[in-house]
Amino acid sequence: MKKLLGFVAIVVAFVIITYIGNTTIAVTQQEIRLPGLPEELEGLRVVQISDLHDATFGEAQQELIAKVAKQEPDLIFITGDIVDSNRYNLKQSLEVVEGFVELAPVYYVTGNHEIATGKVDQIKSSLSQLGVTVLSNEVEAVTLEGQTIEIFGIDDPLNGISVTDALAKHPRTEFPRLTLSHRPEVFEEYVMNGESLVFTGHAHGGQIRIPGLGGLIAPGQGFFPQYTAGVYEEGETQMIVSRGLGNSLFPVRIFNRPEIVTVTLTP
Repeated sequence: MKKLLGFVAIVVAFVIITYIGNTTIAVTQQEIRLPGLPEELEGLRVVQISDLHDATFGEAQQELIAKVAKQEPDLIFITGDIVDSNRYNLKQSLEVVEGFVELAPVYYVTGNHEIATGKVDQIKSSLSQLGVTVLSNEVEAVTLEGQTIEIFGIDDPLNGISVTDALAKHPRTEFPRLTLSHRPEVFEEYVMNGESLVFTGHAHGGQIRIPGLGGLIAPGQGFFPQYTAGVYEEGETQMIVSRGLGNSLFPVRIFNRPEIVTVTLTP
């Protein structure tokens, strides 16, 4: 009986921990030194949202919106998979965007799930109508505090244009650049193109995070993936990988809380 009670207690504890670990949002703070950033933009704050996959956090997404608002963002980046192709509910996903556009300018790039729905044009149009800047292999020059930076958005390659080709069409200029792209597994492509700071998602933190080892599996990378969470550096390139917020085919995260990333930039 003692062994049975002990086993039940372990199972109950695991269920509680897993539930909390899938429904409470972690905020990860990153301070990034960006070469060429004007001194006037020191402290520029970017909040990254990735891989919502139609997940909900509070009624009308108020918990998630409040978390982002508390970060006092200057810019909000959405790096794909705001919807899930397996349970498509655009209206539900747009609720959170409606809250975001009241906080700061919002920039968005597609993930593979938007394209897999076959309704990517509808999704982009709906976001644009809310005031979101949708970037499809485009660079936008943005003036902040009288200074110019570039925001480069790369469409998910499932849409027909590879990340390599998208990068080749938009070589670096003299302005500091922030790059949005769903895919972290092509890190070397960002490095070869000399991208300064790339915001990515897609890996879901490796879904199951093993203490001391990292993520277990990620789309596009397979088992024991290299790029799952945090900041990766090579040469002049830094890449941020968000663990994201939702789940897709595998419905549970383990030791891998949903995450928003707050990046504070310094020269």
